[in-house]
Amino acid sequence: MTDEPKKQRRQPVETARPKTRAYVVHPVSRGDAAAMERAQARLDEAVGLAAAIELTVLGKEVVRISKLVPATYIGKGAVLRIAEAVKANEVGLVVFDCAISPTQQRNLEKAWSCKVIDRTALILEIFGARARTSEGRLQVELAHLSYQRSRLVRSWTHLERQRGGFGFVGGPGESQIEIDRRLIDDRIAKIKIELETVTRRRDIQRKARKRVPHPVVALVGYTNAGKSTLFNRLTGAEVLAKDLLFATLDPTMRGRVLPSGRKAIFSDTVGFISDLPTTLVAAFRATLEEVVGADVILHVRDIAHPDTEMQAESVHAVLRELGLGDRVERGLFEVLNKIDRLDAAARERLLNQLAQSNAPRVAVSALTGEGCDVLIARLDGVLSAQASTVEMKVSLADGAGLAWVYRHGDVVGRRDDEEFAHLTVRMDAADLARFRARDSGAANTRH
Repeated sequence: MTDEPKKQRRQPVETARPKTRAYVVHPVSRGDAAAMERAQARLDEAVGLAAAIELTVLGKEVVRISKLVPATYIGKGAVLRIAEAVKANEVGLVVFDCAISPTQQRNLEKAWSCKVIDRTALILEIFGARARTSEGRLQVELAHLSYQRSRLVRSWTHLERQRGGFGFVGGPGESQIEIDRRLIDDRIAKIKIELETVTRRRDIQRKARKRVPHPVVALVGYTNAGKSTLFNRLTGAEVLAKDLLFATLDPTMRGRVLPSGRKAIFSDTVGFISDLPTTLVAAFRATLEEVVGADVILHVRDIAHPDTEMQAESVHAVLRELGLGDRVERGLFEVLNKIDRLDAAARERLLNQLAQSNAPRVAVSALTGEGCDVLIARLDGVLSAQASTVEMKVSLADGAGLAWVYRHGDVVGRRDDEEFAHLTVRMDAADLARFRARDSGAANTRH
């Protein structure tokens, strides 16, 4: 056999894959006044989620329902109306922006002659497409399998992609295998063991940081609130920042020296969203442990978004689920981002409110950099407020040690004798631990 056929096999012809045509439906109860007010914003968000995995949205609508229909969730009239729109636009996928049962899914697929997925499945698809690290892929797969286990339905082929692991959506031509509960349980158990290894590794890294401790500042917020843009602005990093829901998933940590001279570690985390699947919160718990252990949590909000209050409450709900309810109740450090998108009147009103408040809230534009210097100064002040007052004595011959204390602490009193400088210093816990680790001062510091 010649080598020519082999060369041809190594060079397959690439063909462009047509984008899936989609229709987005957001059901809302007529009796829920608050949900009715937010319906259009929620529909727009669902369209954004669909766009995040490059679906071509040809239609969208808010479906108002008087009561939930067990077989199809929405009423017969709405089902028939959407069926006509699906047929007219040759739609291949309907995104149902809420959780639906497997039975409702099958009935709607039969009525519309196309694939139907709910909000949870859509978010899982986005996370599957965005995960870059092996840890991220494991976390997404765990969430996907946990969701699949509760439904035991066939895999979908409408959101094909060339890469993908066990339990994910396959491309056209791949066999659709119904995975039984035992196989799913076995795979879930294996993934959990692998993620336990990740958790242990993170614990080791966290303990290593504590040996040369620096305060950790975690950025949290609703997806697309501008966390990654702000993270890049504050740290000089180059994390992917796009006007796209869930643009980044994998956490990133970078250091920055604050005006007081102390160094802080900033951590960028995955964005949250309303009705975030509980399987995803559980799967990403190892990643989100950086938030749990943070000294300061910066809640980045898109203050220009019409639904900013609802978004804030969604973030609070996830934090409570992580066991941070007490910190939510005490009040988070809020970063009101995207003030460059406010009109002049709204902007002036916001700045006046902040000027009259002592709450830890700062208005910024991560895009232009406006307010970021104020944010850093306020953050430095918050970390300084966590400092304790200690007394220490440092040898007068230890010029470097004395300089370090003055650089990292607030010396409020000093008395010298022939050999030592007796200092009263306000210093945060991280810097105090670093000072105590010095041979020259470890035994000469007391509260």
